[in-house]
Amino acid sequence: MTKVTRFAPSPTGPLHIGGVRTALFNYVYAKQNKGKFLIRVEDTDAERSTEEFEENILKGLSDIGINPDETPVRQSERSELYMLAAEKILDSGNAYWCDCSKETLDEMRKEQEAAGKKPMYDGRSRNLGLERTNNSVLRLKTPQDGELVFHDLVRGEVIFQNSELDDLILLRSDGSPTYHLCNVVDDFNQGVTTVVRGEDHLSNTPRQIHIQNALGYDSLEYAHLPMVLGQDKKRLSKRNAVTSLQDFFDQGYLESSMINMLARLGWSKGDKEIFYLDDLISDFRIQEVQKAGAIFDPSKLDWINNHHLAALSFDDFKNRLIPFLDALGLDYMQKKNNNEIIAAMRSSKPNLLGVAQDLIPYFSELSSYDDKAANKFLIGSEVVLEYVQRKLNGLEEWGEDSIDKALKEAQTGLSLPTPKLNQPIRIAMTGSTQSPSLGLTLSLFNLEEVNKRINAALEYLSHKN
Repeated sequence: MTKVTRFAPSPTGPLHIGGVRTALFNYVYAKQNKGKFLIRVEDTDAERSTEEFEENILKGLSDIGINPDETPVRQSERSELYMLAAEKILDSGNAYWCDCSKETLDEMRKEQEAAGKKPMYDGRSRNLGLERTNNSVLRLKTPQDGELVFHDLVRGEVIFQNSELDDLILLRSDGSPTYHLCNVVDDFNQGVTTVVRGEDHLSNTPRQIHIQNALGYDSLEYAHLPMVLGQDKKRLSKRNAVTSLQDFFDQGYLESSMINMLARLGWSKGDKEIFYLDDLISDFRIQEVQKAGAIFDPSKLDWINNHHLAALSFDDFKNRLIPFLDALGLDYMQKKNNNEIIAAMRSSKPNLLGVAQDLIPYFSELSSYDDKAANKFLIGSEVVLEYVQRKLNGLEEWGEDSIDKALKEAQTGLSLPTPKLNQPIRIAMTGSTQSPSLGLTLSLFNLEEVNKRINAALEYLSHKN
């Protein structure tokens, strides 16, 4: 049998990393088994679903190489299928009409809670043979005894007692189908064989299996993934902007890095830390996914992204960086040695936005100094700045080696520890204490620029005295 998986997002918000992880595992499992991966847009929440969010979800998945094997379907366009399924269940005697009012249901739950029982519909309309009215809902006749058992690819054997499940609603009073009915009918209609989803859906599975049974559908494979948690060990929510996939792209994290990071949320392959989508398709085993929640660690993502950035050729790295430079208004082409500057700074930060921001002093005028750095190293450094400036102006050749030699001579001549000599110069050139080696940093500017920035620092210090 051909394995068919699906990712079924609701377009009520941007694509978040928990959803991406689910889509990724569905995609990989299908490709490992030479099967098909499908996307179903569950847009029946008309008030919150938007085309913008749908486009965001589909584009985000496509950006990281997860594309469906068939055109995505939308639940909002499949109402007829759900109505036919509801009629089939009713005609088979596995459903009934219920006209209990909200007040009746509220009172029922209060009585159950007072008696220490689990609040749930008690089936009071189950055997009344009611006809449909404008106020009635269609409920499934859930088996009242016995247990429902299914095998989960991640969790092994899972058992639910039928007595813990009430008669769920299939059609609301306005005639609209509920999530569970739509889900089951769509999986059958699309030929889905394997449902891979978050563990928050685990309690939905017995309900959906009962609907499958009422419709005479074949059983499915299930795999319920551990939740993606924040560092506070609480569930990441897609309402939290930090978890949006596009936000990570906007910060300059690579698509391959996100795949690498998300795949490791709940699964590992020995000591192998860095891999790409093809590696995942080769090595991933869904049975090896852990049951415990997986913590999303931003520092781990930084480490992974550093490795993926380092693996890019220089031309690829530069092409990926240019949009971030453009967004900051940096005219990198004004410098003939722009490639040399970018190469020197390419590992300064773990993402492209950070690298672009670190390049600001090299491609634009320096407008300020970091206050903390200036107070610690720049204030009182006039003698250092002037001495080093004289040494640099006496060089016959301008390059990293000759500059390093001049700096070493200056340090000896002034009898200063390295930070006391280097940091004032570094701050004068870049505004902060963060840069490559000082000789390399100075070599990235021409002598005229170096003099201009040292003079500006001296002018700054003159106003501080």
